[in-house]
Amino acid sequence: MHPICSRLMLVAGAAAILAGLGGCSRVRTHQGYQIDKLVVDSISPGVDNKASVEGALGRPSFASQFGPEEWYYVSRDMRQLAFKQPRVVDQTILRVRFDAAGNVSTIDRIGKEQVANIGPVKDKTETLGRQRTLFQDIFGNIGAVGAGGMGGGGGPGSGGQGGAGGSGQ
Repeated sequence: MHPICSRLMLVAGAAAILAGLGGCSRVRTHQGYQIDKLVVDSISPGVDNKASVEGALGRPSFASQFGPEEWYYVSRDMRQLAFKQPRVVDQTILRVRFDAAGNVSTIDRIGKEQVANIGPVKDKTETLGRQRTLFQDIFGNIGAVGAGGMGGGGGPGSGGQGGAGGSGQ
């Protein structure tokens, strides 16, 4: 084998290995609100109101529906390695509470330690009724369409009673 061919194969092999390892890199993403500490610290309870908070922070991620009015700004940093599930690295929820007049009463920060991880208990949802197999689900309707008593007959021209194209007696 020529030395040029062996070098070419070595370079091609190294390029293939580097391309394969490129998929194993960590991917970092940010979701939600970009919290600016200086802007958040400039909001003070008793001084600011809804209009000034919206002017400084923008529209909230979501607002409370029940109870006292609260606005939430959610910020989350995530990391993912190759094809694994994304993992939360940092999460901050900024909660701004308003009094009845619409003025800021309190500002709280909640970290990821307060977030509950909720997952399904079982792989299967229990349902009431009979247990059907896959083949019964697939082939269960064969012969049911147009069977007597199932509403399949009696249309126009079929000789049935009550259709628009019936016997006309």
